[in-house]
Amino acid sequence: MKAKVWGALLAVYLVWGSTYLMIRFVVETLPPFLSAGLRFVVSGILLLAWRRLAGDAVPTWRQWRSAAIVGTLLLLGGNGLVCWAEQTVPSGVAALIIGAVPLFLVIADALRPNGVRPTLRVLAGLFIGFAGIYLLVGPTAYSDGMPLNMAGVAALLLASLLWAAGSIYSKTADLPKSALMTTGAEMLAGGLALLVVSVLSEKWSVFSLAQVSIDSWLALAYLIVFGSMIGFASYAWLLQNAPISLVATYAYVNPLVAVFLGNWFAQEPLTPHILSAAAIIIGAIVFMNSSRGSPAKPAAARGVGE
Repeated sequence: MKAKVWGALLAVYLVWGSTYLMIRFVVETLPPFLSAGLRFVVSGILLLAWRRLAGDAVPTWRQWRSAAIVGTLLLLGGNGLVCWAEQTVPSGVAALIIGAVPLFLVIADALRPNGVRPTLRVLAGLFIGFAGIYLLVGPTAYSDGMPLNMAGVAALLLASLLWAAGSIYSKTADLPKSALMTTGAEMLAGGLALLVVSVLSEKWSVFSLAQVSIDSWLALAYLIVFGSMIGFASYAWLLQNAPISLVATYAYVNPLVAVFLGNWFAQEPLTPHILSAAAIIIGAIVFMNSSRGSPAKPAAARGVGE
């Protein structure tokens, strides 16, 4: 059993850590909202069909409505904006900003009715974490020779906020009991929302399938098969068979995997500046979680880029 746990955990580390790099390759020649929409519609249909054949109940209309709200916030507002931002922001930097989602979750949880008020230790962690984000994208990034597109950075911060809002909403929403059936419904609903935004906003008059590279198609296939199917199946299995404190370490490891893969395969910068910001952001999240005894089960069971 221990070997299976570590095998599944390694799959989550590597697969979800690599999704940011794959998104970068996808959006090089595919429109961001179109590619994300195709990914999640296909993944959602496959997951729903699999779980239906396995005997899971079909979601009720009320559950479909909840899944549509959560899927739109998480996948259109979260993942869609990540795809859009990665047209101009390095995948490793994007992963580090999105890695700070737990900071936004604390804020969103505190602001909701009857929410959990942060302790002084958590407030200190929030301050440290946002200081790390400022170090990563603020004026010092320019002095380090790594100017960032501020529209892309703003999109990533908004993606984190919308992901946090969707995650908090999902805590009390009426959703299917099966985690994978819920994921499939959210993917299908969110994917359809992404396709609608693609039709309304992307420049179809200048787009041609002939311009899409093989690398982009292969990266999209990887995101569907590995990022959305194998990654989620491994995660769902871990939630049932491993300590949640161990499973939650993916939130600390994935940004680092993304940073190093972006450097190795896309020649993205890996400077002491970036590594210092990474250490501060991840350290702040570990510091906050340690104040709660063990990390809470991640809402919606995943992270934005996955």
